[in-house]
Amino acid sequence: TYGNLQERANRIAHVLVEEFGMKTGNRVLIRAANNPMFVACWFAIAKAGGIVVATMPLLRAKELSVIIDKAEIDFALCDERLSDEMEKTTELTDRLQRICYFNGSGEPGAGAELEKLMATRPVSFENVKTAADDCVLIAFTSGTTGKPKGTMHFHRDVMAINDAYCLRMLRPSVTDIFIGSPPIAFTFGLGGLVTFPMHVGAATVLLEAAYPPVL
Repeated sequence: TYGNLQERANRIAHVLVEEFGMKTGNRVLIRAANNPMFVACWFAIAKAGGIVVATMPLLRAKELSVIIDKAEIDFALCDERLSDEMEKTTELTDRLQRICYFNGSGEPGAGAELEKLMATRPVSFENVKTAADDCVLIAFTSGTTGKPKGTMHFHRDVMAINDAYCLRMLRPSVTDIFIGSPPIAFTFGLGGLVTFPMHVGAATVLLEAAYPPVL
């Protein structure tokens, strides 16, 4: 219904700009398990010139509110199955301007607010011309030594791990299949399950719960 990954990302980018009023450099939170809509949202934010702040599904309202305040996050895209803690977050911070829910289950015909907004948007989007040294990602530490710290990653950083580690160490081909358990919200999961396979045209298997027997 919503097209392939690129078309989904383009539609979501239109929603961010036209419906939310997102500006270049705005931070956007993603809250979801590893699924295709998570990936589409990630690329949509980058295409629209935003900064991605991806979070793990296990985080609770108190932890999310710290991240939202520290990164000065304006908008959140959240899997509707994780809405409980997201809604509680609004009681702890007044920073968020908008929360938009999507359906990450992949069930046929399941459409949350984001999918409904996507349905009327074009399948093409002219990417914002960001610079190599523009921030594309703020990844937060786990906070084991105190409050979590936000680490900024530039567009060139994401490309560097693809060109260096992926191409020179892993050396994958278009016939390879990537799979794993790290959340995409971890930079290791982002590379290993999203940008590495996409960089070489390989395939990836996204599992919301990648327990050893499933793997």
